[in-house]
Amino acid sequence: MIGSISPVGTQLLSKPTSVVPEAGAAAAGGGVASSFAAALADAATEAHNTLRQAEQLSLSGLQGKADTREVVDAVMSAEQALQAAVAIRDKIVTAYLEVSRMGI
Repeated sequence: MIGSISPVGTQLLSKPTSVVPEAGAAAAGGGVASSFAAALADAATEAHNTLRQAEQLSLSGLQGKADTREVVDAVMSAEQALQAAVAIRDKIVTAYLEVSRMGI
C-alpha cells in the first residue's frame, strides 16, 4: 500500500528539482522568484525524503527490525509532510486562479 505512493511522489517531485538549476542561474541575477523556486524545490525534496524514510521504516517494522514507536513517529512525520505539500499546492492553485482572473 505504501509502494503506490512512491511513483506519484517521484513524478510530482521531479519537476521542482529540475527547477533548481534555473533558479540558481536566476539567483545570480537576484530575482525573488528564483529564491521562491529554490525554496519550493527544497521543501519538495525534504517532503520526498520524509515519505521515503517513513516507507523504509514501515517495511522494517513489518519485518520486525524496527520499534513500533519509531514506525509511528515516521508515519506521522510523513503525514504532516504530505499535508503541508497539499496545502502549498492548494495555495499555488488558488493564486494562479486569481491571477488568471485579473484584467489586462
